Amino acid sequence: MTARNPVGVGVIGAGNISDQYLTNLTRFPDVHVLVVGDLDTARAESQARKYGVQEWGTAADVLAHPDAEIVVNLTVPAVHAEVSSAILAAGKHVWSEKPIAVDRADARALLDQAAAAGLRIGVAPDTILGPGLQTALRAVARGDIGTPLSAQTVMQYAGPDLWHPAPEFLFAKGAGPLFDMGPYYLTALVCLFGSVTRVAALGSTARAVRTVRSGERAGTDFEVAVPTHVSALAQFEGGGVGQSVFSFDSPLTRTGFVEITGTEGTLVLPDPNAFAGQVRITRVQQRGRDPEWETVTPVGIEAGRGLGVLDMARAIRGGGPHIATGDLGYHVLDTMTSIDEAVASGETVRVASAAPGTPLVPEDWDPFGVTA
Repeated sequence: MTARNPVGVGVIGAGNISDQYLTNLTRFPDVHVLVVGDLDTARAESQARKYGVQEWGTAADVLAHPDAEIVVNLTVPAVHAEVSSAILAAGKHVWSEKPIAVDRADARALLDQAAAAGLRIGVAPDTILGPGLQTALRAVARGDIGTPLSAQTVMQYAGPDLWHPAPEFLFAKGAGPLFDMGPYYLTALVCLFGSVTRVAALGSTARAVRTVRSGERAGTDFEVAVPTHVSALAQFEGGGVGQSVFSFDSPLTRTGFVEITGTEGTLVLPDPNAFAGQVRITRVQQRGRDPEWETVTPVGIEAGRGLGVLDMARAIRGGGPHIATGDLGYHVLDTMTSIDEAVASGETVRVASAAPGTPLVPEDWDPFGVTA
């Protein structure tokens, strides 16, 4: 079924992650992908043709499209702020891949620019709209584990230089394991615990030079500009605490590890870089016994990247708020920047910003339904 009045969408950036976005955005009836743009127009054309998008070209072609109301910014982190500002200047709403920018000043300027123009900013990750985290949010709100007290998260593996054909940007300012993968884990924790108020952290860089391991450029060396292992502690506004590991230095892969401990049990979440998965609870056992698990009944329909764009499109048509807001993205950036500063200084750093509350997605929210 086709929506009567779908929201027109343009995409800037036709790299690896565009496949995930275009796969879903071209299936949601309430949005219509009109144009794909990239510095490499041949790559833009290839992606457009692959997903049945009728137009392609440069970023300027996307910004000039008269029917594109939302532009999805899938460029590298270093230019997120520049491209998003151009999108706003063109009178269009922005959905940006994470992070919103690589520093606080640029991110704040974007939020101010959007507010002055009456436009919206949405920021990944939109995994917070998926059944995994939505089920966990409901479990915590019901008191299934009592009062949340603490969190542990782990994201560690040997690094994206193993598989990415052009991994340099993932080891540049605004990336590394903290800024690349931290948004998934920290956004989940902020949604569950509220705003981060202060952080402490230590970090290290295992190798100053890495080598591209896959693709046509395999064997190419490049410099590493950021810590590749970060261990962080966070305190939340309600008094809860979290400890997180973000690492591109580990031969042992452990990703998607998120545990929330409360007064009455421990909640285990699925990978926050995914949209679905089991949410389980274990309670106090007798010593020496294996944990006994309760599986929380899941809520929601699994979809994938692009849910945040869809949510924002529906909010534009309906006049309400969207969920993965620029303000949430700013607070997560502020938290990550504070962690980075704590690594550099060896001191505890206070986080000045506050996150908005995270509304629950309605239980009957259907990404593949028609509402417009």
